[in-house]
Amino acid sequence: MMAGRLAGRKAVVTGAGHGIGKAVARRLAAEGAMVVIAEYDAASGSAAAAEIRRDGGEALFIATDVSQREAVMAMMDEAGPADILVNNAWRSQGIARIEHKDDAMFAASLAVAFYAAKWTMEAAFVHMKAQGWGRVINLASLNGVNAHMGSADYNVAKEALRSYTRTAAREWAPFGICCNIVCPAALAESTRRIMAQQPGMVERIAAANPMGRMGDPDADIAPVVAFLASDDARYLTGNTLFVDGGGHINGVAWAPELGD
Repeated sequence: MMAGRLAGRKAVVTGAGHGIGKAVARRLAAEGAMVVIAEYDAASGSAAAAEIRRDGGEALFIATDVSQREAVMAMMDEAGPADILVNNAWRSQGIARIEHKDDAMFAASLAVAFYAAKWTMEAAFVHMKAQGWGRVINLASLNGVNAHMGSADYNVAKEALRSYTRTAAREWAPFGICCNIVCPAALAESTRRIMAQQPGMVERIAAANPMGRMGDPDADIAPVVAFLASDDARYLTGNTLFVDGGGHINGVAWAPELGD
């Protein structure tokens, strides 16, 4: 086991096969945690776990469709008692105007971004409460906070998650369980795919950011999650951390061309 702030802890990270989730899993492992990678895509999930083990960490991949409660609960059961829970999984329904996003799209987004986290938190709570220590870090989004265009289903699901996390923070604080939200701004694979459909958008967003750039999953986002997972953050709960280079201060423009 690697030494570090999280030595002896077990962490479950959803959607950890790529992007921010993968960066978080790597960082938690580097800090000494045994990491369970819950990922829908078997190839990326198993590769991420293998990479952590190759670097000297502990990791287990469990194929998981987080949109299905039975799959989530089975994963949490196989993972065993979790000390740290990071809900990051997302599955895009595409960018479109509100009037073109039907009920099925909203239901799918809520299942992956909100209900999946609710289910993992319910499962993890029993152990966390019993030991008097737990960390829940949920990834939300500035898209929801700022009501960005083209992603109403995503915005709604992430804001539901943020509200749920804050309520859990209030109710679970007496048990030593800290629940916080990270709203990141990072150029991960999923963001790159969206931006590829909007020429010049990366440059416009970077130019509007106070730091003049978009974040890096490994260097900018993962260290903050690791901090929140550690004892260094033991008196911090119910907070939304905007890990975005200051983009939230005046609002970085997110105005994709949506058409009619």
